[in-house]
This record gives sequence, C-alpha cells and structure tokens, in this order.
Amino acid sequence: MSNATPGTGPLAANPLTRAVLEIDEYASGLGWDQPARLFALVDTAQLRTQEPELAGQLGLDEDGDEPAASLTPIEQDELPSQAPLDEFLATIAWPDAVIGCAMTVERLMLPPSAESSVPKDLDDTQLAAWVAEHPERQEVRMTVAVLRGGERESAVRLREKDATTEVLTGAGLVPGLADALAATFATD
Repeated sequence: MSNATPGTGPLAANPLTRAVLEIDEYASGLGWDQPARLFALVDTAQLRTQEPELAGQLGLDEDGDEPAASLTPIEQDELPSQAPLDEFLATIAWPDAVIGCAMTVERLMLPPSAESSVPKDLDDTQLAAWVAEHPERQEVRMTVAVLRGGERESAVRLREKDATTEVLTGAGLVPGLADALAATFATD
C-alpha cells in the first residue's frame, strides 16, 4: 500500500484524507466482495525513526516524497468473521505509537427514498435479507478513519460508480463506524 509510485496517489491537503483515500484505493485494487479490513495509522516520520526496518519493508525510505505530517496505514490481521464489528472493535487497545485507525467495510445501502418502505418489527437478520432483495439497493465500500484527537474522515465508493473520481469524502458520512473506531482509543 505505502509503496505506490510517487505522484500517482490521491491528492489531498489533509493527511487523514490522504490516508483514507490511499486505503480506499488499496481496497479497490483488491476488488469487491472483500471482508472488512482494519488499519493502524502511524506517523510516517516517527515510524522511520523508531522502526526503520518496518519502514523499509513498507517502502518508506528516508528520502521519500511523503509530506510532513503524513500518516502510514498498516493493515492489521484479518478480522474474525463470526464476531459483529462493534463487539470486535470493543476488544481493541492500541499501543501509543498508533495515532489513529481506519477500517474498510462493504455494505448494502438503500437511498433515503426507500426508508419509508422498510417494514417495521424486523430483526437484524430479517432487515438484512429485506435490504438485499430491494431493487434500489446499492453496494458500497466505506473507508472510515479516526485519530486519537477526535479528527475523522470517510470515503464512500459505490460499486456501480467504481472509479476514483466518484469517491465521496467527508468527516460525517459514516458516523456509527467512526464512533466505534474512536471508542478503540477511549481510556477508562
């Protein structure tokens, strides 16, 4: 992921937005129908100083073209497929070197116009089945990142408009997932 050809990566002024777009582009290269993926976000300069061997493995050599204050996403081990995401995220504790985290997840979504037709009293399984059969459903890949300090960013890619130029970004696009990721940094 981090060893992309300089100048071909996503352009964004904000380091968190750049990281989200880099992760989205990485996930896009893997294709659709992928499991959720979790990433630690670390300060690139700090990674070079404290973990030079790992930085080298990630292609982050000393004279890289990364801007100051850039973030390096590091994919974590595969997520357990049986556990609901919110339960799994509640078990995570990040080391101090991790200044943020991100996740990609694919979901089916309905347009706002379809919300009024959702049957009442469906459990989660029934609702998922109903959405999967709805003619207006859309497959989306959501990439959400949060920093320890509270900053958030998201990218949403529709399967039917699967192009880098069609990716929507914004801090509040996926608030539930952002809240769950932010909770991984909460101290008791």
